[in-house]
Amino acid sequence: MSQTPLPITTREIQLASRPKGRPVPENFRLAESRLPELQDGQILVRNLFMSVDPYMRGRMNDVKSYSAPFALDKALDGGAVGEVLASRSGRHQEGDVVVHAQGWREYAVLDAAAATPARTDLAPASAFLGALGMTGLTAYAGLLKVAEFAPGDAVFVSGAAGAVGSLVGQIAKAMGASRVIGSAGTPAKVARLLELGFDAAFDYHDGPVLAQLQKAAGPGGIDVYFDNVGGEHLEAALATLNVGGRVAMCGAIAQYNSTEPTPAPHNLMLAIGKQLTLKGFLVGGQRQHAAEFAEKMAAWLADGTVRYDETIVDGLENAPRAFMDLLDGANTGKMLVRL
Repeated sequence: MSQTPLPITTREIQLASRPKGRPVPENFRLAESRLPELQDGQILVRNLFMSVDPYMRGRMNDVKSYSAPFALDKALDGGAVGEVLASRSGRHQEGDVVVHAQGWREYAVLDAAAATPARTDLAPASAFLGALGMTGLTAYAGLLKVAEFAPGDAVFVSGAAGAVGSLVGQIAKAMGASRVIGSAGTPAKVARLLELGFDAAFDYHDGPVLAQLQKAAGPGGIDVYFDNVGGEHLEAALATLNVGGRVAMCGAIAQYNSTEPTPAPHNLMLAIGKQLTLKGFLVGGQRQHAAEFAEKMAAWLADGTVRYDETIVDGLENAPRAFMDLLDGANTGKMLVRL
């Protein structure tokens, strides 16, 4: 057993001020804090990777939401995967790799019950923050349970080169979609979507989303829209959906930094005549599908049916920049910080 002394402090990223619109470096602070003493039932974890995710932007505002706002002058938190350095619990042993919610810091003391094992025999540790983690469950449950995807459906995914969107398209293909269309923000991302098996993809900077979507969909239209973007994309999807179409509303990244109210889709009335279903969801409400998802996704990754991309930024001190870049679409696949 290693005799290396255990850390008693950790570097962490704190919220120094609340962003107004687009976050800036001054909203964040690199600080050092003392780790609490390990109690019975707790573990000490050295974080290997942490996740930055679009939903974190909402938690930086001091408003009531589905997730409590981040506190000023305290460490931010979020998904992380790390190695157990010390354990006072029978749940996890030293050397185990676990997933937990105390990211944005190098070391974390937490209740053992708040960490889940990362099966590094199935995939690298980082995958448990992406394809085999909450990101993958969001894609799987959003498409199959929320949008009630059925074989033969034509599917449109916005933000399709991101962590969730790229998995949605591949899951749809694996489950028998007739056509999968993705939108992304650069020619390189469009090319990557085609490599991942999307039938069509377009760069939303190349012209109106509606015209590009309808060209990609052809006369058959679309049956399912997985919405990561909102705004113009949602309006275009409403116009292109077939009767009985379904929308899984996962995110609206086009609006996260807005300081003014954003206009609603101007054609929402189409939902009446087309008998559309628009359903918002949070991954926290889909945990009952986690075991089913994990089994399916592990098999798809093993046989190459599903592939995933990661954009990795090194160093805790660069986590705020990684987060800001994420909101600007600088990532392909999952944006991670390696600690």
